[in-house]
Amino acid sequence: MKAGRLFWRTSPFVAALSVMAFACAPKAPPLRGVTARPALPELSILPAHSRLVFDWKYEDPDIHARGDGAARTAFPDSARVDLFLEGGLGTAVAVLIGDTLRAPGPDAVKRMIPPAPLLWAALGRLAVPPAADTSARLDGDTLRADIGRDKVWRVTIASGALVRLERIDGGRIVQSVRRADDNHVRYYDATARRSLELTITRVDRNADVDASIWSF
Repeated sequence: MKAGRLFWRTSPFVAALSVMAFACAPKAPPLRGVTARPALPELSILPAHSRLVFDWKYEDPDIHARGDGAARTAFPDSARVDLFLEGGLGTAVAVLIGDTLRAPGPDAVKRMIPPAPLLWAALGRLAVPPAADTSARLDGDTLRADIGRDKVWRVTIASGALVRLERIDGGRIVQSVRRADDNHVRYYDATARRSLELTITRVDRNADVDASIWSF
């Protein structure tokens, strides 16, 4: 069995599938608007301790799942996200401390969790690796910026809030987080055709957060 799995991972057939999946990712349009200073505002999570309660839905070619969950945050750079599967059949957990993401459990559970910068974006925080190659354009009250060169983080900020973060590779948008408003967030991985949608139902500010939640 092990040799069979290794064959499929390295075969030309799998390589072709990877190329096809990449080709399905949409092309990134050029930045719109007038040239602006590349300095971006600081976009952080809510101050003090907060708790966000939400419903969620996850889909990929093999799994369709839904349930409810909660995100507990501690300013400036700590968060824990719990996804509870409908019917009490399981859970997925992720802890973010700075740019370090821990998501224990089987691979089927881990793949439900976005990478650290995109998970932070889902919570409204901009936390991408800094890069000297940054260009920005202003279109009305919307600021768009590309951070990096070969693999680019594209940031969209409207009215001072983070509304979209995209990962661009080879001119194509391979992963993204879109915050339609304060209550609706969608993560999408175009190469794996997987998505995670959150509908926030309640925000508790100054919530009690037990220090033990950051370890498991």
